[in-house]
Amino acid sequence: MTAATAVQAAADLQAAREQWGDLLAAIGHPPRAEWPPRDSRALGATPEDDEPAVGRLPLVLREHPAPANLRALDAAVSVERALFEACDAIAATVQRPVRRRRVALRSIPPHTVMREDQADRDDPARWHYPAPTSPGSRAYGLHWAAVWLEGRALDEQSGDLFAPLPEPVLDYLATVARHARARVETALGRDGRPTPLDRPCPYCRGQLTAHTRSGDPTAATIVCATGEPCPAPVLLTAGRRTWAGADLVSLWAALTAEHPAPA
Repeated sequence: MTAATAVQAAADLQAAREQWGDLLAAIGHPPRAEWPPRDSRALGATPEDDEPAVGRLPLVLREHPAPANLRALDAAVSVERALFEACDAIAATVQRPVRRRRVALRSIPPHTVMREDQADRDDPARWHYPAPTSPGSRAYGLHWAAVWLEGRALDEQSGDLFAPLPEPVLDYLATVARHARARVETALGRDGRPTPLDRPCPYCRGQLTAHTRSGDPTAATIVCATGEPCPAPVLLTAGRRTWAGADLVSLWAALTAEHPAPA
């Protein structure tokens, strides 16, 4: 079970970081239940949203004036904090301390002192803890934290910098990763739960319901509750008119034509 746990933990971390940009974009936009799944392109990303997430100031260190989507902000801050804390805890368990070496001083009489090995301290694979004057590796944001944790879950080696994760620590990481993915996907409406839309079917006035698949916004479908009598120009699936893939575009156009956006 250890190998399966490690692979699943890495998959959950990957899913969380790959959807992180969408969650950041969602913070600045009011929640929208009428057209799941949500992603940054559908939300109308701003130029700031297009910037790489890597290297941006972490959410826990940023100001958030009047966010439009508190649910997304709460989820993002919670997930980011959980992953940063996991990195700190796991680094304390399996990461080798910085090596120290003896350095000769130019002094009379000559003597030596022990100092940190600068190259070892600056190893890019090393996780750096926050300090009063520096956020450490947290400055690189959630994306790097998730990648670093994936490496620990899969026991990726970097010389002798890391020891393998003990099983209890791997179980802890798997729990953090699972909860992080679930929190991100729930905030984005991608947790697999059906979402009744607030607009009726433009073809028969029946109830429309959106269905998403966890972690896969391209797998969304919209289903009309009327069934076969609905004259919508899409195929029946399990007795219901169902829009998927490119058909969603035509449904969106029909709904927009009925309810144009206010000028």
